[in-house]
Amino acid sequence: MTEEPVTWHYGLMAERWSEFITEAREAPYFLKKIAQHGQPVLDVACGTGRLLLPLLQAGIDIDGCDISGDMLHHCERKAIAMGLSPHLYNYPMHAMNLPRRYKTIYMCDAFGLAGSHDKDLEALRQCYTHLEDGGALLLNIEAEYTSQESWELWLKEKRRALPQPWPEESRGRIAADGSEHIGRFRYININPLEQTYTRQVRLEKWNSGKLVASEEYSLRGNFYFKNELLLMLRIAGFREITVSGNYTDESANPDHEVLVFTAIK
Repeated sequence: MTEEPVTWHYGLMAERWSEFITEAREAPYFLKKIAQHGQPVLDVACGTGRLLLPLLQAGIDIDGCDISGDMLHHCERKAIAMGLSPHLYNYPMHAMNLPRRYKTIYMCDAFGLAGSHDKDLEALRQCYTHLEDGGALLLNIEAEYTSQESWELWLKEKRRALPQPWPEESRGRIAADGSEHIGRFRYININPLEQTYTRQVRLEKWNSGKLVASEEYSLRGNFYFKNELLLMLRIAGFREITVSGNYTDESANPDHEVLVFTAIK
């Protein structure tokens, strides 16, 4: 199996993100952390600018980096419409080579997508390299065990039923231009020994009742737990590491659905 990243953030999926995945609920948390750790800032896996653009609009000196040129295209288009001009770089997170260093780097909902566990570690090393001394890396992981639906998929009887059948029905979403977008998602593989998963998506775009585009993509990712990521951050060179829950200042506990790590170079 290839260790290169397998992501689905292209074509119709990039368009879907640009149109519908726009809520920046984590922005206040990152603004507070940026005030604490400083600028300039790098958004790793910035996508279509869900977080980057509100922060840029708030006056933050922030750049973006993403593996998908399609996502960056939508980010740039939206930025121009807002009168903004971010510096955007098209690199996978494990192979970044950017022209400046940062006081704060964050990676939101993207760690584990570099292609392999080794490349995930290299992504942490690249973040370390791109930080100024004393700078902070902020990143999160989902706590799989807090969701019964997700956790049950690790069980043998559930894994034997994979791949999941495609959903027969999926509710469409109407874009600003009036087109309808439909997405059907499924898991095709979960390996608890290797802590990996693969998902697929089928996308359709309709205009005036006619199918104008259809695409299918896969996404492969790696699962992590708290102590694994703490060890990886230390191996990458970080010294002070704290873990909070659900984008608050509260120390992480077993009930938090999201674990947020702050690591200092």
